[in-house]
Amino acid sequence: MDRRRILVVAATLVAVLGAALVLLYVRGADARAQARYETQRVLTAADRIEAGESFTAALQTGRIQYAEVVTADVAPGALDATSAARLAGTEALATIYPGQQVLAAEFGSHGAATSDLPIPAHHIAVSVTLSDNARVAGYIQPGARVAVFLNGTDADGAAFTRLLVPQIQVLGVGSTAAKTGVDGTSSTSGDGTTQAPAETLPNTLITLAATQREAEKLLYAQQNGTLAMALLSGEGAVKSGPRIDSANLFD
Repeated sequence: MDRRRILVVAATLVAVLGAALVLLYVRGADARAQARYETQRVLTAADRIEAGESFTAALQTGRIQYAEVVTADVAPGALDATSAARLAGTEALATIYPGQQVLAAEFGSHGAATSDLPIPAHHIAVSVTLSDNARVAGYIQPGARVAVFLNGTDADGAAFTRLLVPQIQVLGVGSTAAKTGVDGTSSTSGDGTTQAPAETLPNTLITLAATQREAEKLLYAQQNGTLAMALLSGEGAVKSGPRIDSANLFD
């Protein structure tokens, strides 16, 4: 009888413990679901805004509007109803594209320097140059989170690709142009034939919020290889692993 009573008590305790664990899991799932769909009201560009355009005019004409954005995707420095007022009288420092969140660092006085980037604490701003295909065809915009890959060669001259920085925040995007020749005019070769104008290849400066170690990696890698970025979604994640080369490409 005593043994049967012990078994009944033990089974009851196990059932109670199981019910408690299920309850904790359900509560945690509810909290995660709520966080996933929680939104924040921030200013976004409803139309293209060119550098030099007035913030106040863009807001009054509806070219800048409020939109609900998932809280996890709100960019640092994004403007809400309480912070937008301080931008009255400022101008866009660079082109802002439709759908892009409006950041405080994107507006300033005429000729103002862009030294007031929204750099997170314990980070520094560092810029790298990428071609259009290496920056997801231009979809990378300020506030985005990206992963950075390196296409390089090892000491033996073997080519490889490997994840360099799993996640880093984009602070700014600014266009430049690199030409394959000295200028864009036609020239004549030694045999008398006319050469085509030098091709202009679009390149873009991407400014990132990096730790010192990340900045060192990015600058060294850019000088000794080619960088490429991948745009991360709200739940997107990448993991460091072995490099990809000709030996394991099809594994």
